[in-house]
Amino acid sequence: MKKMLVMVIAVLMILTTACSSGGKESAQDAKGTPDASSEKGNEGPVTISIVYKDMAPDDPWIKAVEDGMKAEGKNVKLEFVPVQSGTYSEKLGLLLQSGTIPDLIYFQGGDYQFAVTQKILEDLTPYIEKSTYVKAAMNPYNQERTANYPYLVWLSPSTTKVPVVRQDFFDKTTSGKTLLENPSIENYYNFFKEVKEKNGAKFAYTVPGDLDELDAVFAQAFGLTSTWLKGEDGKYAFGRTTKFEKEKLEFYAKLYKEGLLDPEFLTKKWDTKEKAFYDGQAAVIAGTQGKVIDMYNSKSVSQNGKTATVMPLPPAKGVGEGYLPIDVSKESRGIAISSVSKNKDMAFAVLEFLASPKGQMLEKLGIEGEHYTIENDKIKFTDKYAEWYARFVDNNTNFKPDKEFDPTTPFLSEAATKSLDMVASKSTKDNTFIIPEDLQSKYDAAMAVYKEFAANVVTGKTPIDQFDKFVQDWNAAGGSDLTTKANEVIK
Repeated sequence: MKKMLVMVIAVLMILTTACSSGGKESAQDAKGTPDASSEKGNEGPVTISIVYKDMAPDDPWIKAVEDGMKAEGKNVKLEFVPVQSGTYSEKLGLLLQSGTIPDLIYFQGGDYQFAVTQKILEDLTPYIEKSTYVKAAMNPYNQERTANYPYLVWLSPSTTKVPVVRQDFFDKTTSGKTLLENPSIENYYNFFKEVKEKNGAKFAYTVPGDLDELDAVFAQAFGLTSTWLKGEDGKYAFGRTTKFEKEKLEFYAKLYKEGLLDPEFLTKKWDTKEKAFYDGQAAVIAGTQGKVIDMYNSKSVSQNGKTATVMPLPPAKGVGEGYLPIDVSKESRGIAISSVSKNKDMAFAVLEFLASPKGQMLEKLGIEGEHYTIENDKIKFTDKYAEWYARFVDNNTNFKPDKEFDPTTPFLSEAATKSLDMVASKSTKDNTFIIPEDLQSKYDAAMAVYKEFAANVVTGKTPIDQFDKFVQDWNAAGGSDLTTKANEVIK
């Protein structure tokens, strides 16, 4: 009897130990430690779970990272966590709310509630401060955003839109040279008229669904030098409720009425916008500096011949001069580390590897033998390179490849390089702030009022003399509370 009692107690102790973990599991619980079955002195890999938009379990990037880190003595296995199809930020939110919380999480919006309200995202400040490569790959905007909001890190240039025109279209104009010497609003207007007429284009400029890409050229010239403008009374007002916005919308309505702005811009998507440019229907479009401009250049030349390279255009000059002011309140997208991860240091080590010299070769160039080859001791891209994209490090800050690029396949085209230089010299910081969760719905409602009014004015459905009523509607929809908040937080 005594022996049986001892056996029962032993079984109970085993069961108690096995069940003692309890609670929610992160996606890598019971996997994030070295494989217990491995031989002593030859521990298995540390599993780091990762969720990333549009990534498949067999994405070659995953194995390339694992192999690269293993070569440096870090035995890591990246475990892909699937997300249901649909809007990524919404589906990711549902995944996290269900209790599945990967170690590395790519956000493209929707991160605020998890970082600030639920506190399941790690403060990355100490990791970045101790890092060698992540810190070195951050540009000044990345540094400021991470200081303001330390839950996301994203080593990419600011997504500034830069207008481009086909070089052969530009060369047929006389107003183009004047525009480059003095990019005033009037000179832009004259150039739009001539570049359309001389090249048989249907319209001078097309944009995908809203006015943001027009604003990239003209907003600062009209005086919209930041989201919130300080008035003579010393108080901040939302720039789009000021006289500067009214004057800007009048100009856009003029472009629309005269056929210089695509009459179907409200229904255009990014792909149909680009098609209109490649087909010669639109003379000018805007794209993100660097890689996107490089793509525009390649596709334009491929479809229209080698004289159809693209050239970046400067922002208009007026009250101010610059592309759209750059938001430094936080990264709009980026990678976070779960605060419940059991392997935070190793999760950050993945990011540190990607920012290292070898990691950046992978991020920017792809996989050797597939996306590029080494010929005559030079890097030569293959046709598959066009399919590759960086998952984390798209900055060129401190990027120093170990070999030169073959001149027949340069890393970036002249147009792409110039666009990066122009953004660097023609950009200013914005004064926007992180919208708190309790004001988010009011922000969305107020912006919906603005977008509807702006679209109706430009297309001639609403007269500009309704501007004061729009301001009243904007305030009533939540703008008044947003303005109060802006005057509290902007210093």
